[in-house]
Amino acid sequence: MPKAIRIHEHGGPDVLCWDEVDPGTPGAGQALIRQTAVGLNFIDVYHRTGLYPVPSRPAIIGNEGAGVVEAVGDDVSVVSVGDRVAYSMSLGSYAEQRVVDAARLVKLPDDITDHQAAAMMLKGCTVQYLLRRIYPVSAGDTILLHAAAGGVGLIASQWAKHLGATVIGTVGSDEKAALAKAHGCAHTVVYTREDVVERVKALTGGVGVPVVFDSVGKDTFMASLDCLQPRGLMVSYGNASGAVEPFSPGVLAAKGSLFLTRPTLASYISTRDDLDATAADLFSVVKNGAVRIAVNQTLPLEEAAQAHRDLEARKTTGSTVLTIGG
Repeated sequence: MPKAIRIHEHGGPDVLCWDEVDPGTPGAGQALIRQTAVGLNFIDVYHRTGLYPVPSRPAIIGNEGAGVVEAVGDDVSVVSVGDRVAYSMSLGSYAEQRVVDAARLVKLPDDITDHQAAAMMLKGCTVQYLLRRIYPVSAGDTILLHAAAGGVGLIASQWAKHLGATVIGTVGSDEKAALAKAHGCAHTVVYTREDVVERVKALTGGVGVPVVFDSVGKDTFMASLDCLQPRGLMVSYGNASGAVEPFSPGVLAAKGSLFLTRPTLASYISTRDDLDATAADLFSVVKNGAVRIAVNQTLPLEEAAQAHRDLEARKTTGSTVLTIGG
Protein backbone atom coordinates (compact mmCIF):
# COMPACT_ATOMS: atom_id res chain seq x y z
CA MET A 1 0.00 0.00 0.00
CA PRO A 2 1.28 3.51 -0.72
CA LYS A 3 2.63 5.57 2.17
CA ALA A 4 2.27 9.15 3.29
CA ILE A 5 3.50 11.50 5.98
CA ARG A 6 0.70 12.18 8.46
CA ILE A 7 0.23 14.04 11.72
CA HIS A 8 -1.89 12.43 14.44
CA GLU A 9 -1.37 15.41 16.75
CA HIS A 10 0.13 18.88 16.50
CA GLY A 11 3.68 19.46 17.64
CA GLY A 12 7.33 19.39 16.61
CA PRO A 13 8.87 17.52 13.67
CA ASP A 14 8.66 14.22 15.56
CA VAL A 15 4.87 14.13 15.08
CA LEU A 16 5.40 13.46 11.35
CA CYS A 17 4.61 9.75 10.87
CA TRP A 18 5.35 7.56 7.83
CA ASP A 19 2.05 5.66 7.50
CA GLU A 20 0.43 3.33 5.01
CA VAL A 21 -2.49 5.22 3.47
CA ASP A 22 -4.99 4.14 0.82
CA PRO A 23 -5.37 7.15 -1.51
CA GLY A 24 -8.77 5.95 -2.71
CA THR A 25 -10.20 6.30 -6.20
CA PRO A 26 -10.98 9.58 -7.91
CA GLY A 27 -14.57 10.77 -7.86
CA ALA A 28 -16.22 13.24 -10.18
CA GLY A 29 -13.89 16.14 -10.94
CA GLN A 30 -10.90 14.42 -9.34
CA ALA A 31 -7.66 12.78 -10.48
CA LEU A 32 -5.36 10.19 -8.91
CA ILE A 33 -1.72 11.31 -9.02
CA ARG A 34 1.38 9.14 -8.67
CA GLN A 35 3.68 11.72 -7.20
CA THR A 36 7.39 12.05 -7.94
CA ALA A 37 8.33 15.19 -6.00
CA VAL A 38 6.85 17.30 -3.20
CA GLY A 39 7.75 20.87 -2.30
CA LEU A 40 8.61 21.95 1.24
CA ASN A 41 7.10 25.24 2.42
CA PHE A 42 6.79 27.10 5.71
CA ILE A 43 3.02 26.70 5.58
CA ASP A 44 3.69 22.97 6.17
CA VAL A 45 5.22 23.90 9.53
CA TYR A 46 2.15 25.99 10.35
CA HIS A 47 -0.11 23.00 9.65
CA ARG A 48 2.13 20.68 11.67
CA THR A 49 2.18 22.97 14.71
CA GLY A 50 -1.49 23.94 14.52
CA LEU A 51 -0.90 27.62 13.76
CA TYR A 52 -3.04 26.96 10.69
CA PRO A 53 -5.78 24.40 11.36
CA VAL A 54 -6.21 21.15 9.44
CA PRO A 55 -9.74 19.82 8.82
CA SER A 56 -9.23 16.68 10.90
CA ARG A 57 -6.55 14.30 12.16
CA PRO A 58 -4.76 12.15 11.24
CA ALA A 59 -3.95 14.52 8.40
CA ILE A 60 -1.58 14.43 5.46
CA ILE A 61 0.12 17.83 5.27
CA GLY A 62 1.95 19.53 2.41
CA ASN A 63 0.60 21.87 -0.26
CA GLU A 64 2.66 21.43 -3.41
CA GLY A 65 3.67 18.54 -5.63
CA ALA A 66 4.27 17.10 -9.07
CA GLY A 67 3.69 13.74 -10.69
CA VAL A 68 1.76 11.76 -13.28
CA VAL A 69 -2.00 11.31 -13.63
CA GLU A 70 -2.88 7.64 -13.10
CA ALA A 71 -6.69 7.83 -13.22
CA VAL A 72 -9.45 10.40 -13.54
CA GLY A 73 -13.05 10.50 -12.38
CA ASP A 74 -16.10 11.65 -14.29
CA ASP A 75 -16.32 15.18 -15.66
CA VAL A 76 -12.56 15.74 -15.86
CA SER A 77 -11.39 17.49 -19.02
CA VAL A 78 -8.40 19.60 -17.94
CA VAL A 79 -6.04 16.60 -17.58
CA SER A 80 -5.79 13.04 -18.90
CA VAL A 81 -4.15 9.80 -17.78
CA GLY A 82 -0.41 10.01 -18.41
CA ASP A 83 -0.16 13.80 -18.16
CA ARG A 84 2.66 15.28 -16.13
CA VAL A 85 1.09 17.75 -13.73
CA ALA A 86 1.79 19.97 -10.76
CA TYR A 87 -0.27 21.91 -8.24
CA SER A 88 -0.11 24.15 -5.18
CA MET A 89 -2.42 25.09 -2.29
CA SER A 90 -3.98 21.64 -2.08
CA LEU A 91 -3.47 20.12 1.37
CA GLY A 92 -2.23 16.54 1.36
CA SER A 93 0.87 16.52 -0.83
CA TYR A 94 3.17 14.50 1.50
CA ALA A 95 2.09 11.24 -0.13
CA GLU A 96 3.30 8.74 -2.69
CA GLN A 97 -0.15 8.78 -4.28
CA ARG A 98 -3.09 11.11 -3.76
CA VAL A 99 -6.47 12.09 -5.12
CA VAL A 100 -6.72 15.79 -5.92
CA ASP A 101 -9.28 18.17 -7.38
CA ALA A 102 -8.42 18.16 -11.09
CA ALA A 103 -9.30 21.85 -11.34
CA ARG A 104 -6.20 22.63 -9.26
CA LEU A 105 -3.82 20.78 -11.60
CA VAL A 106 -1.62 22.43 -14.20
CA LYS A 107 -0.03 20.50 -17.07
CA LEU A 108 3.74 20.77 -17.11
CA PRO A 109 5.64 21.86 -20.22
CA ASP A 110 8.23 19.34 -21.42
CA ASP A 111 11.08 21.66 -20.45
CA ILE A 112 9.99 22.00 -16.80
CA THR A 113 11.19 19.06 -14.66
CA ASP A 114 9.16 17.47 -11.88
CA HIS A 115 11.68 18.71 -9.30
CA GLN A 116 11.49 22.24 -10.65
CA ALA A 117 7.71 22.13 -10.61
CA ALA A 118 7.53 20.82 -7.04
CA ALA A 119 9.98 23.49 -5.95
CA MET A 120 8.28 26.41 -7.65
CA MET A 121 4.52 26.04 -7.92
CA LEU A 122 3.65 27.47 -4.52
CA LYS A 123 6.69 29.74 -4.18
CA GLY A 124 6.71 30.91 -7.80
CA CYS A 125 2.98 31.56 -7.95
CA THR A 126 3.37 33.48 -4.69
CA VAL A 127 6.05 35.64 -6.28
CA GLN A 128 3.85 36.19 -9.31
CA TYR A 129 1.00 37.68 -7.31
CA LEU A 130 3.37 39.68 -5.10
CA LEU A 131 5.32 41.32 -7.93
CA ARG A 132 2.75 41.38 -10.70
CA ARG A 133 -0.56 42.04 -8.97
CA ILE A 134 -0.29 43.28 -5.38
CA TYR A 135 2.47 45.75 -6.24
CA PRO A 136 3.24 45.72 -9.98
CA VAL A 137 7.01 46.12 -9.87
CA SER A 138 8.47 48.22 -12.67
CA ALA A 139 11.82 49.53 -13.84
CA GLY A 140 13.29 52.03 -11.42
CA ASP A 141 11.59 50.69 -8.29
CA THR A 142 13.67 49.90 -5.21
CA ILE A 143 12.05 47.18 -3.08
CA LEU A 144 12.82 45.51 0.25
CA LEU A 145 12.57 41.73 0.38
CA HIS A 146 12.99 39.80 3.62
CA ALA A 147 14.42 36.24 3.63
CA ALA A 148 16.06 36.91 0.29
CA ALA A 149 18.00 33.62 0.29
CA GLY A 150 14.91 31.47 0.86
CA GLY A 151 12.79 29.71 -1.74
CA VAL A 152 10.46 32.62 -2.39
CA GLY A 153 13.29 35.10 -1.94
CA LEU A 154 15.55 33.69 -4.64
CA ILE A 155 12.71 33.58 -7.16
CA ALA A 156 11.49 37.05 -6.23
CA SER A 157 14.98 38.58 -6.42
CA GLN A 158 15.53 37.27 -9.94
CA TRP A 159 12.06 38.18 -11.17
CA ALA A 160 12.19 41.70 -9.72
CA LYS A 161 15.60 42.30 -11.28
CA HIS A 162 14.21 41.04 -14.60
CA LEU A 163 11.46 43.68 -14.26
CA GLY A 164 14.09 46.37 -13.78
CA ALA A 165 13.86 46.85 -10.02
CA THR A 166 16.65 47.28 -7.49
CA VAL A 167 16.31 44.65 -4.77
CA ILE A 168 17.45 45.12 -1.18
CA GLY A 169 17.37 41.72 0.50
CA THR A 170 17.71 40.78 4.16
CA VAL A 171 19.64 37.61 5.02
CA GLY A 172 21.05 35.92 8.11
CA SER A 173 24.67 35.32 7.10
CA ASP A 174 27.41 36.32 4.68
CA GLU A 175 26.95 33.01 2.86
CA LYS A 176 23.27 33.75 2.32
CA ALA A 177 24.16 37.29 1.26
CA ALA A 178 26.40 35.93 -1.49
CA LEU A 179 23.65 33.58 -2.64
CA ALA A 180 21.07 36.37 -2.70
CA LYS A 181 23.37 38.63 -4.70
CA ALA A 182 24.01 35.83 -7.18
CA HIS A 183 20.24 35.65 -7.70
CA GLY A 184 19.50 39.31 -8.32
CA CYS A 185 19.82 41.28 -5.08
CA ALA A 186 21.65 44.55 -5.68
CA HIS A 187 22.16 45.05 -1.93
CA THR A 188 21.95 42.73 1.07
CA VAL A 189 21.48 43.48 4.76
CA VAL A 190 22.81 40.87 7.20
CA TYR A 191 20.23 41.39 9.91
CA THR A 192 22.25 39.52 12.54
CA ARG A 193 24.77 42.37 12.66
CA GLU A 194 23.27 45.28 10.71
CA ASP A 195 20.32 47.54 11.48
CA VAL A 196 17.83 46.95 8.67
CA VAL A 197 16.11 50.34 8.91
CA GLU A 198 19.38 52.29 8.97
CA ARG A 199 20.75 50.38 5.97
CA VAL A 200 17.58 50.78 3.93
CA LYS A 201 17.44 54.49 4.65
CA ALA A 202 21.13 54.85 3.73
CA LEU A 203 20.63 52.95 0.47
CA THR A 204 17.61 55.07 -0.49
CA GLY A 205 18.97 58.49 0.46
CA GLY A 206 16.74 58.62 3.53
CA VAL A 207 13.55 58.20 1.51
CA GLY A 208 12.72 54.56 2.18
CA VAL A 209 11.15 52.06 -0.21
CA PRO A 210 7.66 52.06 -1.76
CA VAL A 211 7.01 48.43 -0.83
CA VAL A 212 8.24 45.80 1.61
CA PHE A 213 7.64 42.07 1.05
CA ASP A 214 7.79 40.47 4.51
CA SER A 215 7.41 36.72 5.07
CA VAL A 216 9.07 36.75 8.51
CA GLY A 217 6.25 38.25 10.54
CA LYS A 218 6.56 39.16 14.21
CA ASP A 219 10.31 39.80 14.36
CA THR A 220 10.47 42.17 11.39
CA PHE A 221 7.03 43.77 11.14
CA MET A 222 7.62 47.11 12.87
CA ALA A 223 11.06 47.58 11.30
CA SER A 224 9.50 46.90 7.91
CA LEU A 225 7.00 49.71 8.46
CA ASP A 226 9.91 52.02 9.31
CA CYS A 227 11.58 51.19 5.99
CA LEU A 228 8.63 52.49 3.97
CA GLN A 229 8.34 55.88 2.39
CA PRO A 230 5.11 57.84 2.99
CA ARG A 231 2.08 56.05 1.51
CA GLY A 232 4.21 52.95 1.07
CA LEU A 233 2.79 49.42 0.99
CA MET A 234 3.56 46.76 3.60
CA VAL A 235 2.96 43.25 2.22
CA SER A 236 2.95 40.82 5.15
CA TYR A 237 2.62 37.41 3.53
CA GLY A 238 4.15 35.00 6.07
CA ASN A 239 4.84 34.28 9.73
CA ALA A 240 8.21 32.49 9.83
CA SER A 241 9.03 34.06 13.21
CA GLY A 242 5.47 33.94 14.52
CA ALA A 243 2.24 35.82 13.94
CA VAL A 244 2.30 39.61 13.99
CA GLU A 245 0.95 40.93 17.30
CA PRO A 246 -2.16 43.14 17.30
CA PHE A 247 -1.53 46.86 16.85
CA SER A 248 -3.53 50.05 16.41
CA PRO A 249 -4.27 51.17 12.84
CA GLY A 250 -3.14 54.59 14.04
CA VAL A 251 0.42 53.30 13.75
CA LEU A 252 0.02 53.27 9.98
CA ALA A 253 -1.09 56.91 10.03
CA ALA A 254 1.75 57.99 12.28
CA LYS A 255 4.37 56.36 10.06
CA GLY A 256 3.23 58.10 6.88
CA SER A 257 -0.28 57.01 5.87
CA LEU A 258 0.96 53.52 5.09
CA PHE A 259 -0.98 50.73 3.40
CA LEU A 260 -1.01 47.16 4.76
CA THR A 261 -2.15 43.91 3.18
CA ARG A 262 -2.03 40.32 4.45
CA PRO A 263 -2.56 38.22 1.31
CA THR A 264 -2.62 34.48 0.64
CA LEU A 265 -1.93 32.65 -2.60
CA ALA A 266 -5.30 30.87 -2.40
CA SER A 267 -7.11 34.17 -2.96
CA TYR A 268 -5.08 34.89 -6.08
CA ILE A 269 -5.56 31.51 -7.81
CA SER A 270 -9.15 30.89 -6.73
CA THR A 271 -10.47 30.71 -10.30
CA ARG A 272 -9.26 28.54 -13.18
CA ASP A 273 -8.45 31.62 -15.24
CA ASP A 274 -6.33 33.08 -12.42
CA LEU A 275 -4.52 29.78 -11.91
CA ASP A 276 -3.76 29.36 -15.62
CA ALA A 277 -2.56 32.95 -16.02
CA THR A 278 -0.38 32.79 -12.90
CA ALA A 279 1.22 29.48 -13.88
CA ALA A 280 1.77 30.63 -17.48
CA ASP A 281 3.54 33.79 -16.29
CA LEU A 282 5.73 31.72 -13.97
CA PHE A 283 6.58 29.10 -16.60
CA SER A 284 7.47 31.86 -19.05
CA VAL A 285 10.16 33.47 -16.88
CA VAL A 286 11.61 30.06 -15.97
CA LYS A 287 11.70 28.87 -19.58
CA ASN A 288 13.33 32.08 -20.86
CA GLY A 289 16.02 31.90 -18.20
CA ALA A 290 15.05 35.05 -16.31
CA VAL A 291 14.36 32.94 -13.21
CA ARG A 292 16.38 29.89 -12.22
CA ILE A 293 14.80 27.52 -9.70
CA ALA A 294 17.35 26.71 -7.01
CA VAL A 295 16.66 23.24 -5.61
CA ASN A 296 19.40 23.29 -2.98
CA GLN A 297 18.23 20.42 -0.78
CA THR A 298 16.61 17.07 -1.60
CA LEU A 299 15.52 14.41 0.89
CA PRO A 300 13.32 11.32 0.57
CA LEU A 301 9.73 12.02 1.55
CA GLU A 302 10.03 9.69 4.54
CA GLU A 303 12.67 12.08 5.97
CA ALA A 304 10.24 15.00 6.08
CA ALA A 305 10.88 15.48 9.81
CA GLN A 306 14.54 16.30 9.15
CA ALA A 307 13.52 18.66 6.37
CA HIS A 308 11.26 20.50 8.82
CA ARG A 309 14.04 20.75 11.40
CA ASP A 310 16.40 22.23 8.82
CA LEU A 311 13.79 24.68 7.57
CA GLU A 312 12.90 25.94 11.04
CA ALA A 313 16.59 26.27 11.97
CA ARG A 314 17.11 28.40 8.85
CA LYS A 315 19.71 25.95 7.56
CA THR A 316 18.15 25.78 4.10
CA THR A 317 18.55 28.05 1.10
CA GLY A 318 16.41 28.19 -2.00
CA SER A 319 13.95 25.30 -2.30
CA THR A 320 13.82 21.89 -0.67
CA VAL A 321 12.23 19.01 -2.57
CA LEU A 322 11.04 15.76 -0.95
CA THR A 323 11.58 12.97 -3.46
CA ILE A 324 9.52 9.86 -4.12
CA GLY A 325 10.68 6.69 -5.80
CA GLY A 326 14.29 7.75 -6.32
